[in-house]
Amino acid sequence: MFNSQNKFVRYALQAINYAVFIAIVGYFSTSPSYRQLADDEAIITISISHAGELKELCQRRSQEELMALPPNMRAPMECSRERSPVIIEVLLDGQPMYSHKAEAPGLYNDSGIDIYHTLKVSAGSHHLALKMDDSVLKEGFTHHFSQDVEIAPAEILLIGFESGRGFVIR
Repeated sequence: MFNSQNKFVRYALQAINYAVFIAIVGYFSTSPSYRQLADDEAIITISISHAGELKELCQRRSQEELMALPPNMRAPMECSRERSPVIIEVLLDGQPMYSHKAEAPGLYNDSGIDIYHTLKVSAGSHHLALKMDDSVLKEGFTHHFSQDVEIAPAEILLIGFESGRGFVIR
């Protein structure tokens, strides 16, 4: 059957195969090198969760309308559930970098929207301007932000939005 010499050759070939496999895995774990950013680049990340304003104003029901409804549905105000789309614009040094219009999701277009976008920019001093419109009842953008920012190489500048405070930069 098998003699000791065949066994030795078999183990030697198996060791060579393992060594070649380990060398290939070791090489590709470090090479070729991959860099996500150049030495002078940074990232601006926009991460916003926000619900637009209601598309229509609530209407007060008259006493006759209330009496015509079943007792469990006699709310004094009638309000539509549909929300306005949210439009956001990002300008860096006066140049438009990102513009997006997000329609409200949901069965009745009544849910909040989520916007997530990443921009690669050159590191250094920039003038950042943000505009957001979340109401079709008002003319123009309803939220504004403008600030000079210093972005270091490989830094991530995070832009968020809080309903009570407006735009937040971290």
